[in-house]
Amino acid sequence: MAGTTPGTPRVLRAMNDRAALDLLLEHGPLSRTRIGKLTGLSKPTASQLLARLEAAGLVVATGTTEGRPGPNAQLYAVNAHAAHVAGFDVTPARIRAAVADVAGHVVGQFEVATPARRGESVVRQVTGALDGAVKAAGLVRGDLHRVVIGTPGAFDPGTGRLRYASHLPGWHSPTLLDELAAALPMPVEYENDVNLAAVAEQRLGAARGHDDFVLLWNEGGLGAALVIGGRLHRGFTGGAGEVGFLPVPGAPLVRHVTKANSGGFQELAGGQALPRLARELGVDAIPGGPTANEVAAALIARGAEAGPGPERALFHAFATGLATGLASMVAVLDPGLVVLSGSLITAGGEPLRELVAAELGELAASRPRLVIGEVTQLPVLRGALEAALATTRDEVFDTAR
Repeated sequence: MAGTTPGTPRVLRAMNDRAALDLLLEHGPLSRTRIGKLTGLSKPTASQLLARLEAAGLVVATGTTEGRPGPNAQLYAVNAHAAHVAGFDVTPARIRAAVADVAGHVVGQFEVATPARRGESVVRQVTGALDGAVKAAGLVRGDLHRVVIGTPGAFDPGTGRLRYASHLPGWHSPTLLDELAAALPMPVEYENDVNLAAVAEQRLGAARGHDDFVLLWNEGGLGAALVIGGRLHRGFTGGAGEVGFLPVPGAPLVRHVTKANSGGFQELAGGQALPRLARELGVDAIPGGPTANEVAAALIARGAEAGPGPERALFHAFATGLATGLASMVAVLDPGLVVLSGSLITAGGEPLRELVAAELGELAASRPRLVIGEVTQLPVLRGALEAALATTRDEVFDTAR
């Protein structure tokens, strides 16, 4: 709100406008009377507010109330076409892109498989995925207000190079961010994939209303997101939460972890450790699957339902491994809430949560509440869209400019 003075009528109008827009996003279409009651504004002031927002193209009339005593009232909703954003979820196997309107509705998606394209530049992969999603949404690149790209690891703010993700081919060029900026005509932000899963849980899922929590992710690799005072804590190099490298009891001490792309916690409770542990415990007929992650998820799902025996012993060992690493994190951060997320976690479901909580209760001095993540459909992609929407709404909904 540059150029304005706090407390002036213009700023107060802008605050009321934003409050009304947030209510429309939260509740859906509302009448003038309902907006007035929720904001505490008089009917004339609410009418002026809606007229102002409608003239600015931020709200639209959508219909009328029905089935209530008295005359039908006009309903208003956020104009979903006022802005669009895009989000990316990048893995070694594929790049998935989605486009959402300013109301948060996903209006287009596209996926590009990457293993067979190792000779193709990352810029072409990203723009190809984006163009596919934009086309599916009936838009063009220039219609996008902002893009957020989620990747494993983190781009070092000092060097601009991707760290902690040596398994992501093609993303380590020192000029990559400049090349992507040149190819994309809108602001582009980069975020760690697990951080974006935490954004999704904070805005839409199990961490709503929580300003301090830890999200532990187990899918293809172990990682964590740290939210302190309502904000993501990224660390000096962007590596906060790279807990797969964490030395823990019960796992070999791994030296030169960035070269090995592994560490103690990853070796103790990561998906790649489960087939080995299954063989050691005598689990028969280890399930097959296209990916190691799917094999691990199947082992966990079977263990969650099994009675006493090798499969249940494997399940207990996995839960103990998770609790062991969590105990170190809890000792340092003392969070009130821990969100367990990722496909290996959801495969174990509530039995796994209960077992991890019981183990953690014996290993840690504090007692955080453990919950299973609620955003199970493309959480990284959803988090990327939510991060892009948060900034875009601040910009587009600022009527005091």
